[in-house]
Amino acid sequence: MKWETALWMIACLLLASLPRGQLDTTCHAFVGETVVLPCTTTPPGDLTLAESMLYWQIGTKIVHFFRKGQDSLESQDKHFRGRTSLFLDQMKHGNLSLKISNVQLEDNAEYTCIYKQTRGHETKKSKIKLNVSAPALSRMEEPPSPSGQSQICSGSPTDVPCLAMLPFSFLLLVPLGVWHL
Repeated sequence: MKWETALWMIACLLLASLPRGQLDTTCHAFVGETVVLPCTTTPPGDLTLAESMLYWQIGTKIVHFFRKGQDSLESQDKHFRGRTSLFLDQMKHGNLSLKISNVQLEDNAEYTCIYKQTRGHETKKSKIKLNVSAPALSRMEEPPSPSGQSQICSGSPTDVPCLAMLPFSFLLLVPLGVWHL
């Protein structure tokens, strides 16, 4: 096998490993409960909230919007009014999670957490699937948990490590392109 063919194969494998919008986490909740959809920045550090924007959305529907250090809920979908909140005391340390109270069957969806620094061009995006179930009769007879919160999440919200390979892939492709000229 020629060396340029081998390099092309490596470059294609690296590019194929880039994310295609896959889910980062799946959470489960019952109707009427409170759930926390996880979203964090990596590495967590002291964020400047006055220069940050955070969107939680389903498709184009705004679930929660935070900008310039405060909630900005004018454009929030009416279905979520009064039921969402962020962990404001933990945001500057990278916790961008969304708490949804009084979960409804209609909340069953794929949520996107988009964090952007307004000064820089840094953007972080995570996708979280929320599966909502109607409470079973036996579950309705159980006493509620002390926190009133129930969630089961699988997966881990992470930045996409494959993006770190993008410059390397580019470095492989440029010499090959020049060599073929």
